Amino acid sequence: MKITVAGAGYVGLVTSAGLAELGHQVTCIDIQKEKIDLLQNNRLQIYEPGLRHLLAKNLQNGKLVFTVDPHLAYSNTEIIFIAVGTPEKSGGSVELKYIHEVAQQIAHFIENDVIICTKSTVPVGTNNLIKQIIENQKAPTLRAEVVANPEFLREGSAVHDFFHGDRIVIGTDNLEAASILKKVYQSLDIPVIITDIRSAEMIKYASNAFLATKISFINEIANICQKVGADIEEVAFGIGHDKRIGPDFLKAGIGYGGSCFPKDTKALLGIASGVEHHFDLLAAVINVNNFQQSLPVLMAKEAIGSLQGKKVALLGLAFKPETDDIRGSASLRIVNELLTEGAIVRAYDPAAIPNAQRVLGDTIEYAYDLRFALHEAELAIIATDWAQIKNAPLEVYPSFMKDPIIIDGRNCYSLKEIQKHSLTYLSIGRRCIFKDSLIDDKKILHFKEEGSYEDCHFH
Repeated sequence: MKITVAGAGYVGLVTSAGLAELGHQVTCIDIQKEKIDLLQNNRLQIYEPGLRHLLAKNLQNGKLVFTVDPHLAYSNTEIIFIAVGTPEKSGGSVELKYIHEVAQQIAHFIENDVIICTKSTVPVGTNNLIKQIIENQKAPTLRAEVVANPEFLREGSAVHDFFHGDRIVIGTDNLEAASILKKVYQSLDIPVIITDIRSAEMIKYASNAFLATKISFINEIANICQKVGADIEEVAFGIGHDKRIGPDFLKAGIGYGGSCFPKDTKALLGIASGVEHHFDLLAAVINVNNFQQSLPVLMAKEAIGSLQGKKVALLGLAFKPETDDIRGSASLRIVNELLTEGAIVRAYDPAAIPNAQRVLGDTIEYAYDLRFALHEAELAIIATDWAQIKNAPLEVYPSFMKDPIIIDGRNCYSLKEIQKHSLTYLSIGRRCIFKDSLIDDKKILHFKEEGSYEDCHFH
């Protein structure tokens, strides 16, 4: 089929490359000429494993074309996927101006009947609005059917998810449109779920909100484990074996981040408020996550007292491994709080430093080498569980740090292995380790509501 993808961002690029790989003729359009020029030469501005190879292959075989020309993109196509950004506005609501703009452009340039599929994450009712915009501005002889087709791509494994996802959701009451969309994906062995448009829009938000809830829940359990002397990893392993719960998203740490969970949870809270529903559970999920992201600095202040002038190695800037995305990253909050406390920060990340520099500038130092980040540091905070960090020999900490104190926000290391080294090690929902011996079971790290620690002796 002839397919156009509007938007050459994260979702648009993966969708374009994936559809081309399935054999469709794909044109990807974006308003940023500089970005399109780079993409035409297979130069990516994002880091996503496997994407560069997929783009190169389909650019070379002619299945994928990039353009800024709306006439070329929309005048002779069968299906249009909208994958433009829907960023968060200052109040937490969703910015829909890019959706409106692309809908108007589609209406102006289409010259034949088309199916328009919305990949962008949009509030319930937005697809009906897109339909109205296009119906009001297109030629009256043309048919334009609008379908909700939300994406479920995880950054760091998006290419895999496109081809091996859990489900494909198609929201439409038009059986013909649903049948055509099923053919687009027919070579994929993925279940197709057909719903009405509003239900499809809600599925996306509900999915992300549920996963965010699971993360905040296990983090709250971790904080209780810290108080009562239980081990959160053993607890998560035990409850994860319950088929009703499952093991995924039960890894305790310093909370979720990224471009989806923070934005979508707040957007769903706004949707609920708009229909006068008090979504107290989701509000609590967001509050728990905000607190969890601040936890490493609270632990650091208790561990070494004042952070004024202290050299801190921040290990990880991306919100998760295998991406360079820092949107919503706990690291940004940690950096700002460390700087407020007067600390000197040197950050390591194998992929996200350029993006971090655009946000943080020269307020911190940057290191592409883990050892350089740790050199002469008095404290190390692990914020992203990159393989480069998880697989680093633990000797690197005492070898390069002054008096190694590690706050592991992602529980990267086993307590058993940590005990073999001369380290002070604090993690999430597990016992403290001081130098070469595990502390007495009664000396558990206790977190009090006001944000201080007791019964955990650091000096």
